[in-house]
Amino acid sequence: MSRGASRLALPVSAGAAVLVALDGTVLLMAQPDMRRELDATAAQSQWTSTGYLVAVAALLVLAGRLGDRYGHRRTLLAGVLGFGAASAGVALAPTVGWVVGLRVAQGVFGALLQPGTLALLRLCCPPERLGRAIAVRTGAIAVAAGAGPLLGGVLVDGFGWRAVFWINVPVAALLAAMTLALRPAPAEPQGTAEPQGPAERRFGLAAAALLAAALAVSVHALSRVPERGWGGSSAELALSAALLGALVGHERRAAHPVVPRPVARSRPVAASLFLLLTASAGLFGTLFSTTFRLQDALHVGPSQTALRMLPLTALMVLGAPAAERALRARGPRRTALAGVALLVTGIAGLAGPGGGGASVAATAVASALLGAGFAAVMVTATGTVVGDAPAGYAGVVGGLKQTAMNIGPTLGIAVAAGTGTGAHGTLPALALLAALGLLPAAALPGGRHLGGPAATGA
Repeated sequence: MSRGASRLALPVSAGAAVLVALDGTVLLMAQPDMRRELDATAAQSQWTSTGYLVAVAALLVLAGRLGDRYGHRRTLLAGVLGFGAASAGVALAPTVGWVVGLRVAQGVFGALLQPGTLALLRLCCPPERLGRAIAVRTGAIAVAAGAGPLLGGVLVDGFGWRAVFWINVPVAALLAAMTLALRPAPAEPQGTAEPQGPAERRFGLAAAALLAAALAVSVHALSRVPERGWGGSSAELALSAALLGALVGHERRAAHPVVPRPVARSRPVAASLFLLLTASAGLFGTLFSTTFRLQDALHVGPSQTALRMLPLTALMVLGAPAAERALRARGPRRTALAGVALLVTGIAGLAGPGGGGASVAATAVASALLGAGFAAVMVTATGTVVGDAPAGYAGVVGGLKQTAMNIGPTLGIAVAAGTGTGAHGTLPALALLAALGLLPAAALPGGRHLGGPAATGA
């Protein structure tokens, strides 16, 4: 890949990640206006989010596998173009049924593009620059998450709910043009700088179907817990567990498993995925609980609620480069342990006296701890997943990473809404959930992190 083209890898990776992150946050501000204009029921409105979540979570790993097989540039380009086209379709949709269907299509294309954004960094960044690139990407996602509600509010107030989907179209077109500029050099294969043999590229359709079904059922069940409770979702959760059990049995016997054996056996990758799952569950469950407490119990308006939680976004942006430096100096294990400790302390701070918004200062400090801790976890775990992935499987580990980051928040919100102890009373359970991340953090490599499997013995 030419030097100029490779410089586009980070902007494309961060831009595509921001596109997906913004889409999820601005939609929250658009749903009330959409529901009124299309005369939709509450259940139909909910499916504009649930349909997307189910589709993207079900297909992320398979999309990464396709990228490893056919080329990450190709899958990323298809995903970006499809995401933009589906966004335009939603903006033109005449009924809520069309919106739901096109949101599912957005989820399919969102799944297709996300693993490639991480694989690009692995393929285009030298090991010594990989951590910095991941820190930049993490900071960009944090800015998008923080700015999303504000941007969505401005667009809906000024132009209506359809504007939040129209805005995706030019961004997707720009990202597609930049992706086309990422042309591999003639000596490199079209998809990856880490070639695989034909046998390694295969995977069975039965395993792929089992994995997609298990993930789809899991996410759907968890997303309905706030409405139905754990009891109402128990049958779906049991079905998900049965599907996962069948998948594990099939994978052990399969000649070409959908999760390649070198990836499944990688201790750093497995530890990082579990760490991302627990940390994102703790963070997003806490945000859910605190938002409800601020608005329902303390009668704080939406804009003031966002301002009180602003230190979280600020410390995620500032904490990402600091975490990258700590990762290089102290290694993944110490950096991750420190990140989990900060995250748990932040949740405990919101649960303590003055927490949950009762004291503006206490909420600001706790939010800052949450942001700093999650930044450290994100940079460390993402760097380990991407940098220490077995050669040739950058796409599938990217898909696994994004799957953890989709299931984690859904699990956290389910815990926050389904414990039956009130929004503020769920914080100790969420702190315990986040603290489980100490176990995988302790299993990460302990030496200085220089990137790549050789640096950590993966």
